[in-house]
Amino acid sequence: MAARPQPRLLLPWPLPAAATWALAWGLALALRRADAPVWAVLGLPTALGALAALWPAVAPTPWRRVFVAGGFPLSVLALGQGGAVPAWLWLAPLALLLLAYPRRAWRDAPVFPTPRGALAELPRHIHLPERARVLDAGCGMGDGLIELHAAWPQARLEGVEWSALWRTVAAWRCPWARVRRGDMWADDWSDFDLVYLFQRPETMPRAMAKAHQEMRPGRWLVSLEFEAPPSWRPQARIELAGGRPLWVYRVPGAAS
Repeated sequence: MAARPQPRLLLPWPLPAAATWALAWGLALALRRADAPVWAVLGLPTALGALAALWPAVAPTPWRRVFVAGGFPLSVLALGQGGAVPAWLWLAPLALLLLAYPRRAWRDAPVFPTPRGALAELPRHIHLPERARVLDAGCGMGDGLIELHAAWPQARLEGVEWSALWRTVAAWRCPWARVRRGDMWADDWSDFDLVYLFQRPETMPRAMAKAHQEMRPGRWLVSLEFEAPPSWRPQARIELAGGRPLWVYRVPGAAS
């Protein structure tokens, strides 16, 4: 069963949010110069942001819709706090986005947590050796590492994450794992018994090519929700709550 198609973004994230905020403020300033009533100066840009957030090419997920729609009204609230609040405070949401999503990571998957219990069935399908090395490639805030630890408490868990903010959060939440800042695509997967991914459909071919090139035959790759290219035959497809699939693959070769 193929993964659900994802909308194509107009710009790499978080540029859609920044562009929407800029357009909303441009409209607000233009209405103010035209002596428009206050309800129009505030209401129409807010409506612009809300409508843009409903467009999947701008904000395809719930959290992104919140960021896109909330930027202008939150900035207005910040500016309305009085003279003691700097006028540039409305840029704080953008600064937080840039810290969480550095430019180099814009083409990778956004940070969405692995659901609680999503990996609980994996030990029934995958038998790992004692002290196996397991990697969460693009570990975000550490939710995947927490679920991997619940599935294999004795495994040597590692996470790699490009965002310094999320890497810090993951390391704090998962003290029993080795969490480092780095590029998952430049990382070496050759020594890992299992690699876990929660990526996006367009990056799956690249991930599977990397696994085939670097991982030893018989090792495992697990993907939450998104299926590998048809050349990869899944060892198992686990149906999670809400109909989300968990795909289990084995690196082909003599040990498969």
